[in-house]
Amino acid sequence: MNFTLQNAQALQAIISARRDVRGNRYINKAIAPEVLDAILHAANCAPSVGFSQPWEFMIIDDMELREKVYKEFEKENGKAKKIFQDNTLYPALKLEGIIEAAYNIAVLYKKPTKAILGQTTQKKVGEYSVVCAIQNLWLMARAYNIGVGWVSILKPKKMKKILNISSEYKLIAYLTIGYVDEFLEVPELLTLNWETKKELTDVISTRK
Repeated sequence: MNFTLQNAQALQAIISARRDVRGNRYINKAIAPEVLDAILHAANCAPSVGFSQPWEFMIIDDMELREKVYKEFEKENGKAKKIFQDNTLYPALKLEGIIEAAYNIAVLYKKPTKAILGQTTQKKVGEYSVVCAIQNLWLMARAYNIGVGWVSILKPKKMKKILNISSEYKLIAYLTIGYVDEFLEVPELLTLNWETKKELTDVISTRK
């Protein structure tokens, strides 16, 4: 299958418009089952080392579970506030949407029980494959005008206990997903001058 310049431009627009969404953006609008399936199908099409496809997606709709996750976030975020205590911006940042989102998704890596082609030297590439699936999910969600947030201020061991995840799995990401009131034109942390945007020339080097 060959694609057109218009296809490439549409993909670039989706990539450029992707945002990390927080709870103050989610709205009360259900995601149709077929749309959620399409987003997860995109994730399942991701590249993986040795075609291992080591990912699994746990959809969390139960509000009682999500409240437990939120309490764990609050505990860890309290520690983070002490780390960033010299930065006056941090306390005002909304860093999750656990309760507000339509769904939460725990993205898991299933540990291999046999040798995986391409993973015999670099053990972490299996987990990197899962991250590729997360990126696919994120971009397809954006194509459907659905927001995604990655909640990283959580301890994986605590999360596995809360969600009753067995030892054969490793938690790679805890995502929130749902429709939003708007997608920001510019990433929020860039607007707040938390960090500056790197130019392409800043991240490319050449060896001759």
